[in-house]
Amino acid sequence: MIDYDLVIIGGGSAGLAAAISAYDQGIRQIIILEKDPYLGGILLQCIHNGFGLHQFKTEMSGPEYAEKFIDEVKARKIEYKTTAMVLKITPDLEVHYSNADDGYQIIKAKAIICATGCSERTRGAISIPGDRVSGVMTAGQAQRYINIEGYMVGKKVFILGSGDIGLIMARRMVLEGAEVLGVAELMPYSNGLNRNIVQCLQDYHIPLYLHHTVKKIIGKERIEKIILGEVDDQFQFIPGHEKEFTIDTLLLSVGLIPSNPLLENIGVAIHPKTKGPIVDESLQTSIPGIFACGNGLHVHDLVDFVSGEASRAGIFASRYIKGELKEEQKILELETKNGISYIMPSKINLNHVDKVLLSYRVAKPYTNVFLKVSLNGKEIKKIKKLYLLPAEMESLELTKDNLEAGKLTLEVLDV
Repeated sequence: MIDYDLVIIGGGSAGLAAAISAYDQGIRQIIILEKDPYLGGILLQCIHNGFGLHQFKTEMSGPEYAEKFIDEVKARKIEYKTTAMVLKITPDLEVHYSNADDGYQIIKAKAIICATGCSERTRGAISIPGDRVSGVMTAGQAQRYINIEGYMVGKKVFILGSGDIGLIMARRMVLEGAEVLGVAELMPYSNGLNRNIVQCLQDYHIPLYLHHTVKKIIGKERIEKIILGEVDDQFQFIPGHEKEFTIDTLLLSVGLIPSNPLLENIGVAIHPKTKGPIVDESLQTSIPGIFACGNGLHVHDLVDFVSGEASRAGIFASRYIKGELKEEQKILELETKNGISYIMPSKINLNHVDKVLLSYRVAKPYTNVFLKVSLNGKEIKKIKKLYLLPAEMESLELTKDNLEAGKLTLEVLDV
């Protein structure tokens, strides 16, 4: 059995940033395990611009953004293995993996960072009725086929769901010569960033059908038609409000789920809303020494935020390895109230931080409201917000001097 200080599972934007950060904190025995044949993760198929504005103050494509971090990993001579499938981890920090070169291996770590990313919801996950035919796929799968494999997936396309990948693929399909007949969204608002709605739909005159979803898929060997139905506020179909579209491809952009079977299998506590692990201020899970970051923790709207969070995971994992996270506990519990979908992290040991950095999402769109922060029932901060959108992750920084152990509550209030 080989011993490492730090094992990082996943070589995408989160895993790479975590490895660089840990190395810069003085940790040298690091290994990255990546299941794909190359580092970079999903960034490599995201050939559109929009990356790097926060991290590098310049606009980059996904592959360019990934290359920056890959080059930094290689410059530090951080060990990594590709085509390395992690089969399981254990509560005592053993990692079991397999690849063609090494066979089945067991390695021991002083700390583990899970940067395993997320997966797309499929047709089966949302139970679309109708014929089981080809031509129905997730937007991310179509993105990979076109941008990496070089296959055109269809010519008459409809997209279900207004997540960012779906919006970006609407534009991509048009640029490749396909006809995109529309994008449907079950909710009364889009789940994508506003800039993608403008740049990917409005600029290309692609209609967005809010409060609509696919009622039926029709076809023999390949999809031929869909029936699109309008829904009411209880998400029930409204009779007589159907539309029929003749298509050969249906792309699904109906949500992302953190991919955490390794953590679930060893009993790590999972957040009921995010579906990622519950973590503290150190991004440490309920099992000591196991950390999580990136889309495997909660789904981010920008990869720059993934990298920033992963860098913090690398710092805190390094502190754990050095034995610096054993101070007396001074716990601040985080609680959501009116209008807040979730807060990250779920609890904070005030002895481990100099400042408190929170990430949160709202449950629905808001305009002209207040964000109220309360400590043990007493208001400590009130912030005016012109708008809040579920698609955009918000951040909040609080000074440690104004905090004490107890319960911190976040809620949205009308002006």
